[in-house]
Amino acid sequence: SPGMTAVKFKEYSLWCVYLLKIFWVGYFWKNIKTKKGTTMTTNHLILDFSHVYCDENIPKNIGIHWLDCSEIEECDLYCSRQAEEKIREKIKPYGIHGIHFLDSGNYHYVTEIMTSQIQKEFQLVVFDHHTDMQKPMIEHMTSCGDWAEKVLETNPWLQQLILIGPQAKDIEQLYRENDGLMNRKEISEKLLTFSAEEIRAGEDKNKISKMKKNLPVYISIDKDILDKQYTETNWSQGNMSLPMLERLLSHFLENGNILGIDICGECQQGIPLPEYLQAEELNEETNQKLFEFLSHYIL
Repeated sequence: SPGMTAVKFKEYSLWCVYLLKIFWVGYFWKNIKTKKGTTMTTNHLILDFSHVYCDENIPKNIGIHWLDCSEIEECDLYCSRQAEEKIREKIKPYGIHGIHFLDSGNYHYVTEIMTSQIQKEFQLVVFDHHTDMQKPMIEHMTSCGDWAEKVLETNPWLQQLILIGPQAKDIEQLYRENDGLMNRKEISEKLLTFSAEEIRAGEDKNKISKMKKNLPVYISIDKDILDKQYTETNWSQGNMSLPMLERLLSHFLENGNILGIDICGECQQGIPLPEYLQAEELNEETNQKLFEFLSHYIL
């Protein structure tokens, strides 16, 4: 206006530039997200097989969906084809983009069901105290001990499986088996391992260059990788700290192209009540910390 002073005009101009920046940053970020495919609907899931989460203070969040799986038979440790289809149908309406709690390690095979829904090239990152690549003991059934091997062998979209946390002797066993998958070059080349010993000694840095880049990532966390100071599971555990786990996770999360994340590892059912309540309190605290940490990267 004619009466506008030079100072006011400068302030007005700066305000206009500020609004313009907000507009273009928002427009740019929206298009970057669309290009990377990260605008998928986010649904966080709790797959309740054993009711172990009933005693944990789950946040009342509209984005968290509680799926009651307790009526599904033939799914504890081993999963029949019928049970697999029922689990798949429960997950299907929500998709896999989100943070998903899978109950105890007995149900870690759900990761195979999750990743089977991915229809593009991807990288699977598994944090686990065990390899989950044992030889199948029951034909036509997937188990919590062999699901990762099944993903390696059968998922056509998997470009690399990064396994972090098992003991060196367990990883070496995979390559010693004469009739194992690792004797097939096309399979062994997809697997990159980081043992607990390598991580503690700082020798893991030598393998980082072998990680494939520019691939969308699905992350699976079995809390049995953690020391008992942070969680109590129904399987043997490693001794990784929660801050170390979060630091390792950050390497992948900062990529910004996360397809989904699942977490398993809860306490043993049927233990004395005082021990159970203590374990539940510990697991609740770690689950909440992990959820809060991971939710910054899953929008």
